[in-house]
Amino acid sequence: MKELHEEKNYSIQWMCRYLNIRRSAYYKWLKRSIPGNEQEDMELAEIVMKYHEKYGGILGYRRMCLFINRDHNKHYNVKRIHRIMKIMDVHSSIRRTRTCCTVANKADQTAANILHREFEALKPNEKWTTDVTEFKVPHSTEKLYLSALLDLYDRSIIAWSISNRNDNALVSDTFKQAVRNNPDAHPLFHSDRGSQYTSPLFQKKLKEQGMEQSMSRVACCLDNGPTEGLWGIIKTEMYQMYEIHDKEDLIEAIGKYIDFYNNRRYQSRFDFKTPMEVRNEALCNESPNQYPIAFNPRIVKYKESLKNKAQSA
Repeated sequence: MKELHEEKNYSIQWMCRYLNIRRSAYYKWLKRSIPGNEQEDMELAEIVMKYHEKYGGILGYRRMCLFINRDHNKHYNVKRIHRIMKIMDVHSSIRRTRTCCTVANKADQTAANILHREFEALKPNEKWTTDVTEFKVPHSTEKLYLSALLDLYDRSIIAWSISNRNDNALVSDTFKQAVRNNPDAHPLFHSDRGSQYTSPLFQKKLKEQGMEQSMSRVACCLDNGPTEGLWGIIKTEMYQMYEIHDKEDLIEAIGKYIDFYNNRRYQSRFDFKTPMEVRNEALCNESPNQYPIAFNPRIVKYKESLKNKAQSA
């Protein structure tokens, strides 16, 4: 009532009559002293709206709580943040389901699925995953392709490249960048069965770097779940955070978002640290901290099926 009266000049008398509220009760409420918790909720609501607008609506209540607590050195309960967001009708973006998978290449050029959905690593450069995703340039029929390498220990993007073509050169440029930044790394290298990864030239590069190759099975996108998840995160959040009108905007937005993801996107699994904070700490520590992955029933079911197959063989 107070907001409607101040912003739209609604009559207090008229609102009280139709809402069946006594005018004396309204004025008593208006002149009351505001309790400390309510005042803090009002201030917190302003912070929530600020973060919602700053990050283009990508923050759900859990990550909203994480960002606010870390940036403001607070310990707000996630339920409190959720309650305030519901009152303000603030929601995060909803990600669309991705249904496509890479078609299999020739069997004699592929590698076994050595990773076996073991997406947890004990240290940096132990397991790398990679893939290529497509972006449509707004107001155009043109497309851009992003190739990225993800370290499964800290989920940081350790290398990435953009090209107008999804070809061997794109993947090769990404790989060279990763090796240049991590010259002593000899990780398990996991990808899908795309032609870029099954080419003899690329497989030779892996062997020269002392890397063992692993590949997802046919039509099993979940075998490369972390990278597929990364594409979903980027495509959900990037378009919310930046205005993209043409090819130049899209390229700039991809670069900005990857920097945000690596250096400013706090993750609860990593004790509210960013991927690069986790990575840099681990690289300076002989015994890196361990960050267990939350329970995933689909992965457990998959591992049980593997165990049953092994027993029956």
